[in-house]
Amino acid sequence: MSHYAPLIAALITMLVITIIVFSKAGKKIQDIPNERSLHEEPIPRIGGVGLMAGLLSAWALMVMSLAWWVVLPMILLFAVSLLDDVRGLPVRQRLLAHIAAAAILVFGSGLLAQGVALALLVLLCVVWMTNLFNFMDGSDGLAGGMTFFGFTMYGVAALMHGADTQAMLNFSIGAAGLGLLYYNFYPAQVFMGDAGSIPLGFLSAAMGLWGWQLGLWPGWFPLLVFSPFIIDASVTLLKRMLRREKISQAHREHYYQRLVQIGWGHRNVALVEYILMFAVGASAIWCLRQSTEWPWLLFLIWGGVYAGLMLILDNRWKAFQRSQRG
Repeated sequence: MSHYAPLIAALITMLVITIIVFSKAGKKIQDIPNERSLHEEPIPRIGGVGLMAGLLSAWALMVMSLAWWVVLPMILLFAVSLLDDVRGLPVRQRLLAHIAAAAILVFGSGLLAQGVALALLVLLCVVWMTNLFNFMDGSDGLAGGMTFFGFTMYGVAALMHGADTQAMLNFSIGAAGLGLLYYNFYPAQVFMGDAGSIPLGFLSAAMGLWGWQLGLWPGWFPLLVFSPFIIDASVTLLKRMLRREKISQAHREHYYQRLVQIGWGHRNVALVEYILMFAVGASAIWCLRQSTEWPWLLFLIWGGVYAGLMLILDNRWKAFQRSQRG
């Protein structure tokens, strides 16, 4: 039955979102354009409910294979994030929930037995990944695409080691993301909201950690697979910190946001990002079969690619700003 899980995840996600989009909740719980927004009209931001419904329905087929320290904090984050979507919560309360979820993951996975330093490092990485998806969920189809490509690569890597159930758990997350894309790709009719992006960010770290502990992939694999999001969000945050700008303040300085603003549009940005996501993920899968020297070379290659792309876009952005002032 577990082999039907991805199909169930995609179909349930689409069905629930279809109901939500045309319901009163969909009309009341909307994303109102602000300083960070790239859209001009209010859009329902409750797609995360459909995504989580699809995912949990699929995972119910493999309930005996689930780790409580993944499911419990994921549900906690979903509940808190949904409340934030509906009513709005202070940043401090949200961050405390993110830290609590990361702590449950670290404690439950047994990382403390491997050293306090490692546990703290992983905790910080989990909190960052939890927020990272939310930061990058600002353009039609972008976060849904990363969900599909990222977790599909996890699933392929698990299959390479004969871990069928672990593969289906990850394929189900990717399939739920694909179901969301039916309504979220340009022009988006629904956004996933924090109720979708926050749990997905957590899962990108949690499933990566779980797979590493099972020996399905080395520690570098999740970092490379999700590097299109990690690099954009991390570099943007670092630049804002260096300029002493408020980190929590809404903005449109991510590289994907600037691509949209200079005229690429949501559709083209999503398609180009999909190519990047697939290329990075495919190279990571290929590297799993190679000698131990290859990961470092691959990181150097992709590091050069990212640096070159960011340099080109920085120059294009400066030219765009000059033309706007002129």
